[in-house]
Amino acid sequence: MSLPTINPTTTKAWKALENHYNNIKDTHLKDLFSTDANRVENLSINWNDFHVDYSKNRIDQTTKKLLIDLAKEVKLDEAINSYFQGDPINQTENRAVLHTALRAPKSSTLNLDNKDIIQEISKVKEKIEKFTNQIINGDLKGHTGKKFTDIVNIGIGGSDLGPAMITESLEFYKNHLNLHFISNVDGDHVHQNLKKLDPETTLFVIVSKTFSTQETLSNANTARTWFTKQAPIDAVEKHFVAVSSNIPNVTSFGISKDNIFPLWDWVGGRFSLWSAVGLSISLSIGYKNFELLLEGAHEMDEHFKATPFEENIPVILGMLSIWYNNFFNVESEAIIPYSQYLHRLPAYLQQGIMESNGKSIDRNGETIDYQTGTIIWGEPGTNSQHAFFQLIHQGTKLIPSEFIGFKHSLFNDNNHHHKLMANFFAQTEALMNGKNKAQVLQELNNSNIPQNKLQQLLPFKVFEGNKPTTTVLINKLTPKSLGALIAMYEQRIFVQGIVWNIFSYDQWGVELGKQLASEILSEIEKSEISEHDFSTKNLLNRYIC
Repeated sequence: MSLPTINPTTTKAWKALENHYNNIKDTHLKDLFSTDANRVENLSINWNDFHVDYSKNRIDQTTKKLLIDLAKEVKLDEAINSYFQGDPINQTENRAVLHTALRAPKSSTLNLDNKDIIQEISKVKEKIEKFTNQIINGDLKGHTGKKFTDIVNIGIGGSDLGPAMITESLEFYKNHLNLHFISNVDGDHVHQNLKKLDPETTLFVIVSKTFSTQETLSNANTARTWFTKQAPIDAVEKHFVAVSSNIPNVTSFGISKDNIFPLWDWVGGRFSLWSAVGLSISLSIGYKNFELLLEGAHEMDEHFKATPFEENIPVILGMLSIWYNNFFNVESEAIIPYSQYLHRLPAYLQQGIMESNGKSIDRNGETIDYQTGTIIWGEPGTNSQHAFFQLIHQGTKLIPSEFIGFKHSLFNDNNHHHKLMANFFAQTEALMNGKNKAQVLQELNNSNIPQNKLQQLLPFKVFEGNKPTTTVLINKLTPKSLGALIAMYEQRIFVQGIVWNIFSYDQWGVELGKQLASEILSEIEKSEISEHDFSTKNLLNRYIC
């Protein structure tokens, strides 16, 4: 079954939203609160240990109803069923999209091509668990009999961003193993990492579905060369493992078949941390915590699959993005986690969201004449408050922002945590209310500033407010809550892609640059520049000379 192919701009709900936008676009959030005593209750969702408050968004009950109508009119419910039952919704590659199956419990079943893939997944999980325990406990050792102390993950894109983000986010739960991530083909990156390592106690995890990705294979070969300068060639199979579907390429590299962890073509790279790509995660925090990560994601999947749209967190968040992107013409959204542990989360979500929904061709193969995709950016609070919050507060751009915070800190240091969360709550309030001229004038009068200086300063201290924010307040940062949070964003991506009538799970846009890079590399190595535009040719000549 294929996905519906409905141009959203042709729907009744879209037309109604256009009219509604004209009526509400200038309404201030303060007025929306003053006219609806139950606004917070009506525009917030409690689920497990998540509280999602979206009442500080520039919507009312009519907006919410019309956005839900749009989701229904584009047949989001049918698309969700196709997604979870394994229909080939990645139609340009004729693949199912089943990263959700990776976190399903062993007791479930899902047949794909007459195979119960849950059982296949369970076998791989068992292999991950066994290998993880053997490395952590020191049962598997390096070629000189020493226990491993360092794990190096070599991959790029989803084979790097996901594992790196999760291991850093869950550093509180890590064991004695030291994790390193090598991704960039920049030689300085790989050599800088290698010089810190001892080959006798280092395990390399090479992550590449095809085992042919230029960046990953270049770094893997450099790591192997470094290793074999100090160890015999047959020691490679004790120090290198692979996550890949290309067994011939992996074994040619020198990795034992026993140390290959398989992948499936229905797992997209940017959604692959739940698979054997997460081996580094499991090694870092232990298999039990890795399972809790999967469990949290599965619970969010079940919420997304079964909850009416009106109380469905990914649906609501996805439709809010549609509202701002397509009606307010907003181009970017900020994601601000108030936890230093989550400092890599915005970068991780950039790939997930922008690579998935950065498309200009719809599911009918037609050029799109409406906006899709949003630019995602952010940094942790409170650091970000001292960086780009000036733009959000007083700049000319409307930037909806999502605030992610936790009720409890991991080290139980309330002195710090209360200060952190005071800023968390204060910023969303300040962005909503702003500060008008009367308030500024009173403050300035109380400060005894001379009247001539006061009038000059007055306009610079006024804050318009009316800046939309969504607050996600979670009890505590745990493997389970992090799994649910990541799955929440994954399903939000799906919602937006369905509404925009695009294919979210291919990424043809990254292929052209790769093709040209391969051709240009050959020219650089031969010092023979072929035909290019004048600028590129000039740059290549300067580089070679």
